[in-house]
Order: sequence, then structure tokens, then C-alpha cells
Amino acid sequence: MPEYQHTVKTEEKGKRIDILLSTLPGVDSRMSAVRMIEDGAVELNGVRTTTKKRVVCEGDQLVYNVILQPPFELTGEHLPLDIRYEDDDLIVLSKQAGMVCHPAKGHRSGTLVNALIAHCGYENLAQLQGDDRPGIVHRLDKDTSGLMLVAKTDNAGRLLQEGIQVRSIDRRYLTLVHGYIAPETGLIDAPISRGDTIRQKMVVSDSASARLSVTTFTVLERFEAGRQDDGYTLLECKLYTGRTHQIRVHLNYIGHPCVGDPLYGKGTVKAQLGLDRQFLHSYRLVFEHPVSHQPLEYTDPLPDDLSKALASIKDTSMGRTEAGIALSELLDQ
Repeated sequence: MPEYQHTVKTEEKGKRIDILLSTLPGVDSRMSAVRMIEDGAVELNGVRTTTKKRVVCEGDQLVYNVILQPPFELTGEHLPLDIRYEDDDLIVLSKQAGMVCHPAKGHRSGTLVNALIAHCGYENLAQLQGDDRPGIVHRLDKDTSGLMLVAKTDNAGRLLQEGIQVRSIDRRYLTLVHGYIAPETGLIDAPISRGDTIRQKMVVSDSASARLSVTTFTVLERFEAGRQDDGYTLLECKLYTGRTHQIRVHLNYIGHPCVGDPLYGKGTVKAQLGLDRQFLHSYRLVFEHPVSHQPLEYTDPLPDDLSKALASIKDTSMGRTEAGIALSELLDQ
């Protein structure tokens, strides 16, 4: 993995770090620069930065590692797509657990992008996220299931991304966590950055590279503790920012990790209720169509594995809250 060093020149001061990085040796595009920053491969004055909007000053010392990857061609693959809505501008779909959103190291095929290319054609998908991420507006972790937005045009993609940034797109998740959460509602406002020791793991941090991250939760149902566990709480979570692993990191930070989470979880095997992936499902998506301005609202019931896990502790329920009762029809499917 080649390492490069660069001292910011007079004519380069005031530039955003991703823009400057994209002009330096070894970096082939601005999107590549953004990914390097997000992956923690860039240091500014000896401090790892994950903020692409950081402005550089004259004399700043930039060190970056270029991860060399063999070129690969994106191909369409006829994989199952659970599409809930589609028109000339966008797609709303439900992603199954186990599917990676876009090709990356270790996942050259079998991704959502491969399926989208087969369904739409590469030329009929937005390119704003880069030529290797056609159609992608926002991502779900590999083992997180549920509703996602896909853009078919650059204009729709730009407007949808703006909607996420200004929080006019309402994204909500269902998650079952370890332990008893007493408050009916809560807000977690804790910056997130990439961990220093395990690159795949994100952490709450007060470092300069940490990014603003805000999650709210509402308790839907609580479950009594047993011999193998310390009880459970079913939550609805709402994202106000979209950081990598955000909900999983935030819930672990407050001592209530998602059940089944292999990276941030805890507890005995039995306490995972038979799950080998995190109990996290994108169940609700509400937004205004970026072109027609039609209001759109979609809900997605729990998939079978999560529904089965929840049903296995039904007898220990302490009762649903008002918010949980309002979602009873969805939860009991």
C-alpha cells in the first residue's frame, strides 16, 4: 500500500481536502479521494481525518495511503430484487440481509449494484456516487435489511441526497437491543469516527476527525431478563445523520447493543436468539418525490429471521408502549 506525502502550497490553501487530494499522485478521481478519507487512509498534520469538507492551510502536511486494487468491470447479474415502487426517476426496494450494496474489495459480484445494472441497465442509473456505485443514494450495512432508495437519474439522485442532508426524508428502523431501557424516548448525540485498531469498527470519539452523528429512539416493547440474558428492549430508531454503522455504534455506546450484532454485540450465544446478524431493519421510508413532489410512504414488515427471534421472547413481554401498540399490526405480521 504506497504512502504519499504532500505539503500544501500557497496556491492550494483554502481548498477542501477531498478536492486537493483528487489532484495528487496516485489518486484517480475525487470519488476515490472521498473513499480514502472515509476509510481512514488520510492524515492531516499527523491526525487521521474522515471529514471530506475539511479546508487545508498553507504548510499543512498531508499523508495518504493509496490502496491498489485490480480493475474490474461492473456487470449485471439477475439477482432477486424486492421492488416496492419504480418510475423513470427512482426505485424504492427492500434489501435482503446478506447483500452488499456495491462492489468493493472482497465483494466483486452478487451486490445490489450488480442486480440494479441487470434490471435497469448501467446507463439508466445515477452516477453521482461514482462510476462503481450507480444508483446508490444511501447504503445499508450488508446484514441490515429493509427499505432503500435508488436513483435512476443524476437529478433525482442529487435531490434525494439533499433531502437526506436536510432531513426531509424520514428513515426509521426497528431494532431489538440487549437490556432494559427505562426512558420512553431518547436522543444520542455522539460524534463517530473510524477506530484506530480495527478499521472495520466505528467508535464514538472526540477526535478532530469524528463526524456529527445524531440518532433518536422510541421504546416499543420491553422484555424481562432471564437466566441467559439481561432482558431486551424493542426500539424504533430515527436517523438524523447517516454515518457508517451509526445506529449500531450509538446503541452500543449507551450499553444496549443490537441483538445478534457480530461486531458490536455482547452476551451468550443463547442471548442472540438464534441470530447471526444484527437485529436491525429499515422499516419506514417517508419522502416527497423529487420530481413529481408526490408524497410517498412505505413500510416493510420484519423479515422472517427477525420476526422469529422476536416471537421467541413473546412470553417475557412486559407490555408494549403506546408507540408499540400503534405499530402492533406491523410487528405481529
